[in-house]
Amino acid sequence: MSAKKIAFGTKPTNKPAPVPADAWVDSRDAGEAEAIKRLTIDIPESLHRAIKAQCAMRGSKIVDEVRVLLLQKYGNTETK
Repeated sequence: MSAKKIAFGTKPTNKPAPVPADAWVDSRDAGEAEAIKRLTIDIPESLHRAIKAQCAMRGSKIVDEVRVLLLQKYGNTETK
């Protein structure tokens, strides 16, 4: 005689539901004067490694360094 298998769902928890990623991204722009847009670029692994190492030695983040370089090249083109 074969036993019938019963599947149970996940155990309920008291944890709140995770916030969707879009809501998180929108919430971090709340204090900004201008909306922030994401830029994704592809670079060789060796270049990424070199940038990451330099930033680690300076105690800075790659995003901050790239932002400074872009501002130097293109200036602050805010329109108010």
